[in-house]
Amino acid sequence: MLMIRLRRGGAQHNPVYRVVVSDSRKSTGAEYLDQVGFYNPNLDPPEIRIDLEKVNEWRGKGAGMSETVQSLIRKAQRQQ
Repeated sequence: MLMIRLRRGGAQHNPVYRVVVSDSRKSTGAEYLDQVGFYNPNLDPPEIRIDLEKVNEWRGKGAGMSETVQSLIRKAQRQQ
């Protein structure tokens, strides 16, 4: 099953995240199919960049979303 979820990057104690589409059966560090966004919680306010068209495209193909990604998408929609 496909999932839209966060993938951690960045330095120790300074995380940044990619919003990616990947197979839910693989680890979060495994290869991903597509990057649909970026999230940096270290800034004030946090930087959220999500391509909502790509998200809708993957959702149409049956991809699920983690709870955290759902929250980020709601915030990204409010910013537009």
